[in-house]
Amino acid sequence: MSYRLLVILAFLHFGINASAQRTYDPITAAIQNDYSGMHSLLIAKGGKLVYEHYFNGFAADSLHDTRSAFKSVTSLLLGIAIDKGLIKSVDEKVATFFPENKAFAADPLKTNMTIKDLLEMRSGFDCDEWNDEKDCETAMTATRDWVKFCLQLPMKNPPGKVWAYTSCDPMLISGIINKASGTSIMDFAEKNLFAPLGITNYRWTVDPAGQGMTAGSFFIRPLDMVKLGELVLHAGRYHGKQLISEKWLKASTTATIPIPDFSFMKLSRSTAAEPQPAFYGYYWYNETVKMGNKTFPVVFASGNGGQYIMIVKKLDLVIVVTQGNFGTWKAKRAFDLLAKYILRFTVK
Repeated sequence: MSYRLLVILAFLHFGINASAQRTYDPITAAIQNDYSGMHSLLIAKGGKLVYEHYFNGFAADSLHDTRSAFKSVTSLLLGIAIDKGLIKSVDEKVATFFPENKAFAADPLKTNMTIKDLLEMRSGFDCDEWNDEKDCETAMTATRDWVKFCLQLPMKNPPGKVWAYTSCDPMLISGIINKASGTSIMDFAEKNLFAPLGITNYRWTVDPAGQGMTAGSFFIRPLDMVKLGELVLHAGRYHGKQLISEKWLKASTTATIPIPDFSFMKLSRSTAAEPQPAFYGYYWYNETVKMGNKTFPVVFASGNGGQYIMIVKKLDLVIVVTQGNFGTWKAKRAFDLLAKYILRFTVK
């Protein structure tokens, strides 16, 4: 094995610290040569940050728009609300939380919609951002009250039947948590998730009605994204304290819904791993990275432009990637980087 590869192995397997990595940094060199649009790459192994680098003018204190990766954080917040008994279960009907909206409860399809349908992107709304068929998010953000907009959406399918990606589903989770807790989603998140994790530097996107956006457009430091990944990796525990129940983490990250004809690895155009199908859970993705006879299940949050929180439990790894590759397949090149460098040289 070449010296270059030995150094990569040392970084990831033995956990050389940030100051030592500046001496010789082959991962950074590879990114600068082969992965354009990168803003940051952070790798934690065994609870220790073993790699941290920023690119293209970004720094450790730069706030990054997580885009749809924040949907996964919304899943964490809902789990906390259920753990606290504020919400009975994911089987509760959405209409229960909005009694003032008589039209929603009277709709023969909407009346059967559950929180689980929202979490699994199977609400049945006539929206499909995944295939660019109907971008309800753009229309939503042009209104004053985003939760109200979502409640008024027309239906296309019975709830729970068809997977169709829309930011309106997690936006309704914002309204549900607000109704159940009696506090804004911003205050709920600060008290129950961000403060316990020591996350203090962030910025919400808020609609004119004062409701926090839970589908994306949340700005945070990559270092704090690592903390969120560590929380998932350790089944809801952080620094010895159980912030979210293990039961919820297992239920929400066990993805069973196949995304039709879709693989992040395939779209990365990587030759380092064999593409496998992607699956969807409660706003969390699953995809197995297959390299020869070795397989590595990856749980991850994903946002437009290449924003990722990746958890590889098998190797005790959390990887955070932020990019500016909007509207291009290059956003998925993080998966080539994952297979070619990070996973390959972390295996014992």
